Amino acid sequence: MSDPVTLRRAGGHATVTIDDGKVNALSPATLAAIGAALDAVEGDGTPVVVRGRPGVWSAGFDLKVLRAGGPDAMPMLQSGFELAARVLDFPAPVVMVATGHAIAMGLFLLLSGDYRIGVDGDYRLTANEVAIGLTMPQPAIVILRHRLTPAAFDRAVALAEVFTPAGAVAAGCLDRVVAAADLDATVAATLAQLAGLDLAAHVASKRRARRETLTALRAAIAAELS
Repeated sequence: MSDPVTLRRAGGHATVTIDDGKVNALSPATLAAIGAALDAVEGDGTPVVVRGRPGVWSAGFDLKVLRAGGPDAMPMLQSGFELAARVLDFPAPVVMVATGHAIAMGLFLLLSGDYRIGVDGDYRLTANEVAIGLTMPQPAIVILRHRLTPAAFDRAVALAEVFTPAGAVAAGCLDRVVAAADLDATVAATLAQLAGLDLAAHVASKRRARRETLTALRAAIAAELS
């Protein structure tokens, strides 16, 4: 199998593409590969774009690992939420490009970006834990509360609401949705706007604004593990 994550630098930004050829399950290997890509570009001081594969952003944690339990399951959960915390705290703008379904941990990671662009289409964005018999993880609640409108937050957590791309904008999951034909141009225009930011001010401001969220998220990760 080819690498599930690729990194490309061009035009003053980096693009991290997640594509495992299937549903972009966030397995231990995929999470590690995303982390390694961020390691490689963290010192660049340029925007980072994170994209999924056509039709799928990510279906969430690798269910085979979760169902098997054992020594890999809990570290995978920890790695996923720690990756989300890292993205929220990343020292450069992070643009998430939702190319399709974003489910459970896939949604939580998507929500961790600074700006979220969705392609218009027939796909769903949902935190489906309650629908499949799971209590919503504490770190997920922190991320959802940070991003969603109060009403959408309640529905997402307690009712596992499924959002369409247009509904995701109203809920706070996405910042905008564009036609597939306009997606690349929209990403390019967004990157051009971000290039005009003062990087130090961007990082200091978002860390100041997210201080309580990041503190709560890290505490929730520790509580979930205990």
